[in-house]
Amino acid sequence: MHVAHLSLADFRSYARAEVPLDPGVTAFVGPNGQGKTNLVEAVGYLATLGSHRVASDAPLVRMGAERAVVRAQVVHGGGSGSPESERRQLLELEINPGRANRARINRSSQVRPRDLLGIVRSVLFAPEDLALVKGDPGERRRFLDELITARAPRLAGVRSDFDRVLKQRNTLLKTAALARRHGGKGADLSTLDVWDQHLAAAGAELLAHRLDLVAAMQPLVDKAYEQLAPGGGPVGLEYRGSIGDEAMAGASGREELRERLLEALTQARRQEIERGVTLVGPHRDDLLLKLGPMPAKGYASHGESWSYALALRLASYELLCADGDEPVLVLDDVFAELDVRRRERLAELVAGGEQVLVTAAVDDDVPGALHGARFAVENGTVTRQ
Repeated sequence: MHVAHLSLADFRSYARAEVPLDPGVTAFVGPNGQGKTNLVEAVGYLATLGSHRVASDAPLVRMGAERAVVRAQVVHGGGSGSPESERRQLLELEINPGRANRARINRSSQVRPRDLLGIVRSVLFAPEDLALVKGDPGERRRFLDELITARAPRLAGVRSDFDRVLKQRNTLLKTAALARRHGGKGADLSTLDVWDQHLAAAGAELLAHRLDLVAAMQPLVDKAYEQLAPGGGPVGLEYRGSIGDEAMAGASGREELRERLLEALTQARRQEIERGVTLVGPHRDDLLLKLGPMPAKGYASHGESWSYALALRLASYELLCADGDEPVLVLDDVFAELDVRRRERLAELVAGGEQVLVTAAVDDDVPGALHGARFAVENGTVTRQ
């Protein structure tokens, strides 16, 4: 799978941009602040419906504009070299901050933005990836959930359902907590059992997929780390759930996970009412990254942390390839952050990708193994060299 053409309207710094793309390696080179990352960010947004740089949509719309449009022609198949074996789709996403975004596939408006998930798949390497190792648990939860959704787009609905239920339950708990603190009449908690059931059902589905993903990722991450830093491992992934390791270990399926979540919610209810927040569920879990016997966070050096973050992305790429549709690889200004050894190893590992998009401030930052098309990005223009 690859993106054959990218069109932007009022996206980030671009009033308009038309960028034809080929399979293989394409590098966008230019000084910092000229819009290189904006181009690959647009591809990533189509793949995940989110940005790796900001949490909301508002910064994605060019200043002074009401909306932004990202449009891409995506090609699947064609491995035999025959045009007849290709399947082309035109995707369009209209970004409307504060209002619902709108999507079209092949000019049809009868689709939801969520329906775009799975058509474009991408794996992004970026300086922000260091937060996967050094950052808070939310970074690692997001990593897992985005990869789950890339593999099974229907899980976007499960994630949305869980977030909606969690918000409603937290509102109820907060109201009860405020009433208790101010000595007023206690809030009506008669619906809390119903919200517990909904939270446990959606939470068990999400938790089961996370556990399956971590098990599949473990050997791939260890292999990728060894490729990047020979002899530096082993590395290990351990999922830490808010319901407790024993409860998760004793659950053999989604139904048992749902029961464990309900039990944990019951046990935590008094504390939740006092604090006004849900204390049990996938939103409180973490992925422990181990380097040897120690947790990577707090113990790994800067170089080891970079190797770990890169290994997580390489494992994601290998897992998605095994699903049968090779994703677009995006390397956003990542080589400037690496020493020569890691730079060369990473380039060798990804050079054979069906489509690799690279951003760099200068040509020298693009390793020789990544030879291919070049675009100069400067002053709001994108010019093929």
